[in-house]
Amino acid sequence: MRGPETGPRGRNPVPPPGRRPLKERLAAGERLYGALLRLPSETLVEMAGVAGLDYVVIDCEHGPADTALLQHHLTAAAAQGIDVLVRVGTSEPALALRCLDLGAAGIIHPHVDDALDARRAVASVHYPPLGSRGFATYSRAGLFGTVTAAEHVAASRNALVVVMIETEQACAAAPKIAATQGVDAVLVGPADLAADCGFPGQDTVDALVATAHRAARDAGRAVMTIVPDAEGARAAERAGAQLVLFNMAQVLMDTFRSLATPGTRHEKSPEASPPPLDDPRHAP
Repeated sequence: MRGPETGPRGRNPVPPPGRRPLKERLAAGERLYGALLRLPSETLVEMAGVAGLDYVVIDCEHGPADTALLQHHLTAAAAQGIDVLVRVGTSEPALALRCLDLGAAGIIHPHVDDALDARRAVASVHYPPLGSRGFATYSRAGLFGTVTAAEHVAASRNALVVVMIETEQACAAAPKIAATQGVDAVLVGPADLAADCGFPGQDTVDALVATAHRAARDAGRAVMTIVPDAEGARAAERAGAQLVLFNMAQVLMDTFRSLATPGTRHEKSPEASPPPLDDPRHAP
């Protein structure tokens, strides 16, 4: 059996040969595609990996935040060679720490309203001097104590920090938020943004989203966009999104609704007839 590899880790835990960290791939200009899921979704995590997606996002803000269950999902993802980002709740550095110790490739921080919030988000993900994350190598991310402190710190630098802009105040502060050292990507939450603005017309929300996206690009940060389907993904691509994230709740609901459309379940084609008795489809 091959022993543990030595040298800096590509990310935590060690990725399979040939697989590069998300941060490195973004820096190279790749466009990455992911699926937004809620716990429990181990099978969907595996299916996303088998299908060839680049990452999944486990939503622990609007879904359960059970870290024991999360570890099962991270293990399933590792088996299929797909990275996992976790969306934590607002100002939850302790949960961010646990997610990273379990092997998450990065953290999505909601409700980042100004540069101070952005600095706090970065601090929760990184070790000193960039951050204040608690240090341990005996976690799953540290391969259960089999890596050196230097290797573990080197690997941790690949953790992705995504900040969410979800208020009018945050849109105004977007240039300073995006320019914060350690921020890798910006995700605008249009639903929260619309609520914060009193549910104005779509044009108003779109203009605020465009302002935040422009600030992200000007600062050299990736833009993440949540989309409902393939058409939405194409629109996000045209707008310059580098992280395209499919909302699987909507994808699945739309699929189920299409299957349940009247006329697709109960009507039988006039030409249809039962297969002959010797047809293999009658086999038990």
